[in-house]
Amino acid sequence: MDIRRRNNITVTGCADGPVILLAHGFGCDQNMWRLVLPRLAEDFRVVLFDYVGSGRSDPSAWNEQRYSSLDGYAGDVLEVCEELDLRDVTFVGHSVSAMVGVLAAARTPQRFSRLVMVAPSPCYIDEEGYRGGFSADDIDELLESLESNYLGWSAAMAPVIMGNADRPELGEELTTSFCATDPDMARVFARATFLSDSREDLKTVTVPTLVLECKQDVIAPREVGAYVNEAIPGSRLVTLEATGHCPQLSAPQATAGAIVDFIKMAP
Repeated sequence: MDIRRRNNITVTGCADGPVILLAHGFGCDQNMWRLVLPRLAEDFRVVLFDYVGSGRSDPSAWNEQRYSSLDGYAGDVLEVCEELDLRDVTFVGHSVSAMVGVLAAARTPQRFSRLVMVAPSPCYIDEEGYRGGFSADDIDELLESLESNYLGWSAAMAPVIMGNADRPELGEELTTSFCATDPDMARVFARATFLSDSREDLKTVTVPTLVLECKQDVIAPREVGAYVNEAIPGSRLVTLEATGHCPQLSAPQATAGAIVDFIKMAP
């Protein structure tokens, strides 16, 4: 299979620079990184891709069984790395992709040197001693609404996820991205995302890690950032002066600056 076509791989930036691999979250695609890309491309070789079922990936490569768990998305990451023979990679994952990066690094640690987790959440459901931001009933209702009327769900939820009500164009962009995703594929990715529990996987992380959180985020509240930071020994937690779940769009300069600073300071 042509992995480059399958995952719509794009390579840009400094050809001889250290490698950054950017991975988008649920309902998104590589275009979500466009505002941080100019800064990263100054010093790094930047690789972008779309998960199968997202963006301009090859829909014929989609398989419900594979993509019904985060392991399937980690497989995409590893196959992109193998196709381009990427090594010493800084993996930057947004939202659920932060956990996909953890899984990929555990399976093939020799390819990864750093992790950057942008608005991560290892588990979205509250339980005793842990706040994920949602009750089990909340998640059931969210998934039921998504599955019964995906376009309506997207129009209602995307602005909430984005935040920044005073900048409605951001919510509109996320709505457009959600609505461009095939509803059947989105349903499978949503279940893989919102029903996942990757808390134990955080113990496998051994590389320098940056946890980037926003000061207000309805999807990944700050208790989650603190949890991830505590669970990964030696990780660095940075709270961006940003609101919403997509700081690469709402605060691109701060997001890019934090990533660059981390890479330059990390061993």
